[in-house]
Amino acid sequence: MNLTAIVILAVGTYAFRLAGPLLRTRLAKAHGGDAELPPRLAEVLSTAATVLLVGLIATAALTDGGSFAGVALPAGVLTGGVLAWRKAPFVVVVVVAAGVAAGLRALGVP
Repeated sequence: MNLTAIVILAVGTYAFRLAGPLLRTRLAKAHGGDAELPPRLAEVLSTAATVLLVGLIATAALTDGGSFAGVALPAGVLTGGVLAWRKAPFVVVVVVAAGVAAGLRALGVP
């Protein structure tokens, strides 16, 4: 990767990071000028962020190289999700989820 591409990616990343606070200020001003967002708009933005995160998790957990990843990977992700939901320590979540996926693969489950 040449220096021009690195600079372009760095500027683009900074612009995206800067756009968040600027957009929040603009949306707040458009809805009454207060620094806080209206409750409905805050709820919509929160829901949109959740939907994007769930979509990313589903894509990463169910596909590998553009095709179905098999059963072991989603089982590991599901195990990690349940442990995280039950507030297990992060190290436990990662080790157990990886262990489930590796164990299933060792047993021949795709």
